Amino acid sequence: MQYSESRNDQSEKGQSLVEMAISLMLILLLLAGAIDAGMAFFSYVALYDAAEEGAIYGSIKPTDSAGIEARVRSASSSPVNLQSAAVTVPNPIITGSSCRGGAITVSVTYAYRLSMPFAGTAFGTQSIPLTARVTNTILNPKCP
Repeated sequence: MQYSESRNDQSEKGQSLVEMAISLMLILLLLAGAIDAGMAFFSYVALYDAAEEGAIYGSIKPTDSAGIEARVRSASSSPVNLQSAAVTVPNPIITGSSCRGGAITVSVTYAYRLSMPFAGTAFGTQSIPLTARVTNTILNPKCP
């Protein structure tokens, strides 16, 4: 009788090892997904800050599209390299007049690449499109 109890304990130890392995894989997958989502959010914040820099510059010089883009691209280099071709800065949109009281909108777009290898099959793509838009009031020049 004692032999059968010992044998039963051994099979239960194997079962708990399999359960732990399956649970550990799921927990690690969720942890990797949370880290990837956090890095995507961190990248979005960097894009938003860069768009805000461009909108601040654009509120002073609204017709200088090249200067606005240069200001956006020089805003930061981490976690997103704003100098890369993966970051697009379309021409700013001016609402109303291009003088004091109008509005200028600066957009920055980036495709964040997921680091999890199997996330692409679950989401249908290996990247997340991130777009940051900031609208600011034009302060200069005075309207005629």
